[in-house]
Amino acid sequence: MKVLCLWHATDNELRNIKSALPQGTEVIAPKGEYFSRFEASFADLAPHAVDADAFIGFALPKGILEIAKNLKFFCWLHSGCDDLDHIGALSHFRANDIKLANIRGANAIAVAEQAMMFILSLAKKTLFKHQVTLEGRRLFPLFADEYRSAMLHGRTIGIVGVGSIGSYVAKQAKGFDMRVLGVRRNRDRPAEHVDEMYGADQLHSVLGRSDYVVLATPNTSETSQFFGEAEFAAMKPGAFLVNVSRGSLIQEQALHQALTSGHLRGYGADTWNRYEFGRSFPVSFLPRLEVHKLPNVVCSYDQAANADDVLERDIRWGSQSVADFVAGNPITREVDLKLGY
Repeated sequence: MKVLCLWHATDNELRNIKSALPQGTEVIAPKGEYFSRFEASFADLAPHAVDADAFIGFALPKGILEIAKNLKFFCWLHSGCDDLDHIGALSHFRANDIKLANIRGANAIAVAEQAMMFILSLAKKTLFKHQVTLEGRRLFPLFADEYRSAMLHGRTIGIVGVGSIGSYVAKQAKGFDMRVLGVRRNRDRPAEHVDEMYGADQLHSVLGRSDYVVLATPNTSETSQFFGEAEFAAMKPGAFLVNVSRGSLIQEQALHQALTSGHLRGYGADTWNRYEFGRSFPVSFLPRLEVHKLPNVVCSYDQAANADDVLERDIRWGSQSVADFVAGNPITREVDLKLGY
């Protein structure tokens, strides 16, 4: 059995992967110069890909799937699989009976902490008050609406998508004595730290009761652009919105209107709409309306998972799924190719 790592794995990473797999499994990684060690070129991978039984990696170079005639398993070292769908990989897997796994949950704690950072930064006006202090100014009058911090204690948070990330957000919110409302596809499945669970058809009711809303739902054909004018209108005036899922969940024009009109008190995001060539025009990988520059927005750019422990857990959990495949066992975190997650 041959397993190909699609990145320039370190010697220590290769040792850890090999130690997780059944004895005798061949594990190969590209060698040589690289620009980002988490990707590799077609030329570097092609000699090994032609007879590999399994791939594991962070990026997939164009054309490599087409020459991998022996491929039966792919482990994607990310939580979401929508990017694989964009490049046609999911349809290739379905057509060629190739199993797919991801590492959903590996970055859940880090992303949930990022969500709470956004909530606290917005509520406490962290960036604004930091800048005022640097400038040596005093905020007067005291307790004025434009200067007063919001509270988490006793407030309600609505979590849209109570999966691995949403569950951790719920747990952390409870530490601030918040009331937690959840929205997810299967409302009957128990969820610790959630006071009330609702189905997707009850979203507007939850939005109208929430002082803070966190989007943590997978990006699928059903959820893409689902949060628009009607959803913002359903939110409580003065509420906060945080997105740690995918930027494409939210309609940018409606978001801009909600923020500039004052209906939405603040927005925090780690992800943004990608206006890709062929799917949209003009091309842009940041908001067309420059939402990220608004004074009531706190943001990062795909940095929530860039945290201690995450890379090591990514590779360890991915190796576990590869080991399941090699041993012929049920695959940990296998992806439903029809649903895309």
